[in-house]
Amino acid sequence: MITLDLDKAYTYADYLRWTFEEQVELIKGKIFPMTPAPARQHQEISMKLIRLFLEYIKPDDRCQFYHPPFDVRLPQPGSTEDEAIINVVQPDLCIVCDPNKLDERGCLGAPDLIIEILSPSTSNKDLTDKFNLYQESGVAEYWVVFPGEHVVMVYALDEPDRFTPAVTYTSPQRVPVGIFHGELEIDLSQVFTS
Repeated sequence: MITLDLDKAYTYADYLRWTFEEQVELIKGKIFPMTPAPARQHQEISMKLIRLFLEYIKPDDRCQFYHPPFDVRLPQPGSTEDEAIINVVQPDLCIVCDPNKLDERGCLGAPDLIIEILSPSTSNKDLTDKFNLYQESGVAEYWVVFPGEHVVMVYALDEPDRFTPAVTYTSPQRVPVGIFHGELEIDLSQVFTS
């Protein structure tokens, strides 16, 4: 990756040609290297969330649940060619309810729900760059998990391209999953246990 010009803008077509070992994301054509392996606490929270969601989402359901490595390509409106896609992210967790967005390479279009679990090295990207990208791309619901504080901030897309102000939940509260219209709540006491 050292040979790449980090100031240059790249596309998904470029991304597909890269053979270096490091994982990267593209946001507005700029390369964002993925951090080294997440901390143990990050992994534990991720696994607990996966377990809680998979108790609700079954393999034959319309909505499907994914975690990295899983490419989410967020194209500009009307432009889905690899050479035109400048946003490719690897959310910590995501749910896609439109099977037409899924292909052999991952997801093409906005997932219905994205969850990012913060770590010191990713917090700025998750709270600014990804927040703006997810909002502009039409992600219906965005959760930001603060592991050390035992807090989840939930943003919902209210009007086109605009998230509502965050609703903050702390353990032991239950977080309603908005995309499931009250059918599922995630018990934070089960997410933030030691």
